[in-house]
Amino acid sequence: MPTVLRIGPYRFYFYSHEPNEPPHIHLDRDEATAKVWLADVSLARSRGFRPKGINAILAIVSEHRASLKEAWHEYFGTTD
Repeated sequence: MPTVLRIGPYRFYFYSHEPNEPPHIHLDRDEATAKVWLADVSLARSRGFRPKGINAILAIVSEHRASLKEAWHEYFGTTD
């Protein structure tokens, strides 16, 4: 699980066994977890986050989308 970004209490990472899925990022904060698609910065799933927290997460992902996608493509050897 390569960690690609840490911001405040959030850890952003991806699983190394998911190269056949579209680019996305997983993130955790304490016991809460979420998965966000990077193409359109939309929530794939979430457990433990409240709506306000999800909005904050989507804003962070949107702000760092380019570097997160770059990390995805670099790690999996893919292109956009």
